Amino acid sequence: MNKLLLLLLVHSPFFVFAQPNHFVISGKVVDAQSKLPLESASVFMQNTTIGTTTDASGNFKLALPDGGYDLVITFTSYKTTVIRISTNDVSKKNVVVELKRIEKELAAIIITSGKAEKNGWENYGYFFLANFIGETPNSKLCTVKNKEVLKFYFLKERNCLKITATDPLEIRNDALGYTIKYSIDSFVYDYNKLETTFTGSPFFEEITTTDSVQKKKWTANRLRAYNGSILHFMRSMYYQQLKTDGFEVKAFKKGKLEEKAIPIVNVYESLNYNKNDSLQIVQILPKYYVLELSYTKGKPEYEYMNRFPQGYTKFQISALTFTPDKIITIEPNGFFYSQYDMIKSNYLAWKRMADMLPYDFKP
Repeated sequence: MNKLLLLLLVHSPFFVFAQPNHFVISGKVVDAQSKLPLESASVFMQNTTIGTTTDASGNFKLALPDGGYDLVITFTSYKTTVIRISTNDVSKKNVVVELKRIEKELAAIIITSGKAEKNGWENYGYFFLANFIGETPNSKLCTVKNKEVLKFYFLKERNCLKITATDPLEIRNDALGYTIKYSIDSFVYDYNKLETTFTGSPFFEEITTTDSVQKKKWTANRLRAYNGSILHFMRSMYYQQLKTDGFEVKAFKKGKLEEKAIPIVNVYESLNYNKNDSLQIVQILPKYYVLELSYTKGKPEYEYMNRFPQGYTKFQISALTFTPDKIITIEPNGFFYSQYDMIKSNYLAWKRMADMLPYDFKP
């Protein structure tokens, strides 16, 4: 039986979500050595539709809805820089970003250190799509526009597949109405553990259309993708609306024969829920390291039940595994960190890029 497990990265405002206030971040992008401005550097908020490019003086300015974000700055032949910012992080609202060049020697080492598979896409393309884009109904309406940027490496000594990209991967999602540019840092599938992990920086752009019927379809599909998602869960957690929004949380405990999910009397107490009104953040430190998360207002898709018949249930049931003694910080928009300290499995791990929504999505 395959173990469906995914490191949550990027892998997400709900029906009573108030109109957000905004804050402004401005800055300048320069060459780290010469200090000269870099024109047309890409500046965007990871996993959002919010982005821009620098002007001739290297300057940029963005208005952001309240919350937290990862600010990503990229420029050809320079190392990508990622800076975490939030509503109350005054120190980073006027920031000078110094980008370092990628040394030619280092680039040569990276290229020659491993031999890419000659027929990588033919051998592993379908496997990559299934594990990166997903196998949900939405995935059938996703198209990779530049598959030639992908490089495939099979590491025999580790029995794993590693995939990199020479340029951002461009994905057209005709199910949700987005074009996604995903800068892949690393994609690894471990054949021994049957685990997929990938890291990178996605940027969303809305597909424009004058077709009112198509717009309605995208609106309905986005809402369907949002309900029960990690984005939905984190926003519900922030506003203490888990039960109202249809989420049930149980704790996994090891018994003599098997693990059992047991009800939690006070969910927020068991999570050590703490809201800091001045910083507008919520922090949780779960007492139980593995939680069963059920979304009771939606059933699993036929494709999921067909793929994992042993997981058949009338609800969408997942497991969340937390790193012991690590605090998770949640912003009002559902952004949370460190995302490496929470792993999702089962139903939510089945949802991949085809069902991902940007942090600035509002139902």
